[in-house]
Amino acid sequence: MTAKFIISHFIKNHEDIKNRKVRQQYGTVSGVIGIVVNLILFIIEIILGVLTNSIAIIGDAVHNLADVTSSIVTLVGFKLSNRPADKEHPFGHGRMEYISALVVSFLILVVGLQFVKTSFDRILHPQEVSYNIVTFLIIICAIPLKLWLSYFNKSLGKIINSATLEASGADALNDVAILGGVIISLAAGYAFKVDIDGYVGLVVAVFILLSGLSLVKETLNPLLGQAPDPELVKEIKTSVTKYDHILGIHDLIIHNYGPGRSMASLHAEVPYNISIMKIHEVIDRAEKELSKKLNMFIVIHMDPVYTDSKEVNDARKTVVKVLQQFPIVDSLHDFRIVGEGENKNLIFDIVISFDNKVTDEEEEKLKLDIDAAVKVEHPGYDTVITIDRDYTT
Repeated sequence: MTAKFIISHFIKNHEDIKNRKVRQQYGTVSGVIGIVVNLILFIIEIILGVLTNSIAIIGDAVHNLADVTSSIVTLVGFKLSNRPADKEHPFGHGRMEYISALVVSFLILVVGLQFVKTSFDRILHPQEVSYNIVTFLIIICAIPLKLWLSYFNKSLGKIINSATLEASGADALNDVAILGGVIISLAAGYAFKVDIDGYVGLVVAVFILLSGLSLVKETLNPLLGQAPDPELVKEIKTSVTKYDHILGIHDLIIHNYGPGRSMASLHAEVPYNISIMKIHEVIDRAEKELSKKLNMFIVIHMDPVYTDSKEVNDARKTVVKVLQQFPIVDSLHDFRIVGEGENKNLIFDIVISFDNKVTDEEEEKLKLDIDAAVKVEHPGYDTVITIDRDYTT
């Protein structure tokens, strides 16, 4: 039974992945299959573990039981994340999906810590393990089942861009490595009469802990406000500038309120001498069309720019030339000139990537250095500089 077969037969309108009800169906299918598979493995392994007195097998059985709990959390998470927006949560409850993935990660850590304790106890107080070929073969048969479950969850996760399902897929793949350790322990005991059960259990426990920590990091990032997908940023920039009279954009900020629940705000540069009513119609149409196309809420602010002033254009070229001396600066925007006569203020914003770690003092020094460099080109110019950060990198 393949992932494609299950999706096509059990998820109605499965291709409409932007539909929240369809996303919930994906989560439900993943959760139910995860519960069934892991519950079967738990029952089989807990019986085998007790009969053989193997801490490695019992540990993996307990891990499967934790996976059952994880699948239940996945089901609940998708259900809660699909709740409609309300007064307290105007952008909906989409982040519940991230929180459920975080809960899964902590459950993995709890299992790992408990397994460390149990394995140490077995190393300090060895017990006889009963080895037989039947147990060995049954554990081997569990590997392809876990591999399929990992593939299934990761496939669903990629289709709907779900951190929760991808975390479940990664956890199932970790189970394969754990089963490998159990098999090594059984093989060593059966073939060489060497008891490494406690040591294998400890290795498995460390593996579980590392997996849990990795998943915690991955699921915390969107909750803490990680940078948006570069492909999404590129698509927004390309799509907005295709509209008439929009010369460029800056100050793009994307807020993630959960899968399929994002908001973007940006400043669109438009000619200063165009009719307000005309450009408003363009901006309004761009907001509506792109919000629907990209499945996100988009707000566009208009920034008028001079396009036919020789003085402004020459001054801008001067500043662009000067900024080439400062590699830390990615771009400039909102450029304008204020004042009369020879002495004038050049007012503009510069953008610095978060890759460049600069202090407040260094920012002030950068402004002064740019101002001094501009004065070398044109002594009558003073600069008023605002430093922006690029929130899309």
